[in-house]
Amino acid sequence: MSRWRPPSPSSTAIITREGFEKLKAELDHLWHTLRPEVVKALAAAAAEGDRSENAEYTYRKKQLGEIDRRVRYLSKRIPSLKVAEGAPADREAVFFGASITLEHADTGESVCYRIVGPDETDARRGWISIDSPLARAVLKKRVDDEFEVDLPGGRTRFVIVSVDY
Repeated sequence: MSRWRPPSPSSTAIITREGFEKLKAELDHLWHTLRPEVVKALAAAAAEGDRSENAEYTYRKKQLGEIDRRVRYLSKRIPSLKVAEGAPADREAVFFGASITLEHADTGESVCYRIVGPDETDARRGWISIDSPLARAVLKKRVDDEFEVDLPGGRTRFVIVSVDY
């Protein structure tokens, strides 16, 4: 079995200032704090002798690989990101960074989302990627516009209730 993985689908290289600073802080923490600790623990585990039966050595080796993989990704991703700052000139339309309230056209149920970059999505906070089907469908729409989108649960109609930046 090879280690080759197909390349992941490309994502939009845009991010908010807050998300950009978080990614930089994560890279700094991984590289300057966490990785040296793991390397030190790995060296201590390796010094104990037989590595084939040393669970601590195996765990630290795996942990170091995960850290290095994330550091490699962030080191390539951060320089390619474009930080979107400020609100757009047309604050009535939906663009990147918008916080939107949508109403299901059929049920009347309201949902709130914020459109962010793919590197900063958070379902618990209602932050959706600009690459998501819902965000793609709502971009450039205005308050009171109705639109349809294909979601995993089926085709759904929404009405835009509010747009905030």
